[in-house]
Amino acid sequence: MQSSQLVRGINLGLAFLLELAALAALGYWGYCTGDSTFTSLLLGIGAPLLAAIAWGLFAAPKSVFRNWLPAIATKAVVFGAAFLALASKDLPGLAVIFGALVIANLILLAYMKPTSNRKTD
Repeated sequence: MQSSQLVRGINLGLAFLLELAALAALGYWGYCTGDSTFTSLLLGIGAPLLAAIAWGLFAAPKSVFRNWLPAIATKAVVFGAAFLALASKDLPGLAVIFGALVIANLILLAYMKPTSNRKTD
């Protein structure tokens, strides 16, 4: 395995972990924001569920409405909401680390194109 393929594989794994972390952050925010058990559960389950549905429709690799603009917009909204969720719950350090990892990951994903279309010698 070439080093660029290894880096791409690690970056794709990080992308998946960041997506899960965004859902966890939204769930944590929702649960802590609710005034009662019912609203805590509703927000704690509803916020990540809505994010996952939007991601599945617009940003996932095999999404139904795959286009670059909705994919970028969905990623910006979901990751931005997760960043704000962490920051609003007095976790600014975690929010900054999350945001920096997301930005680095997205830059690397944009820079590293799939290698399946390249010719081999």
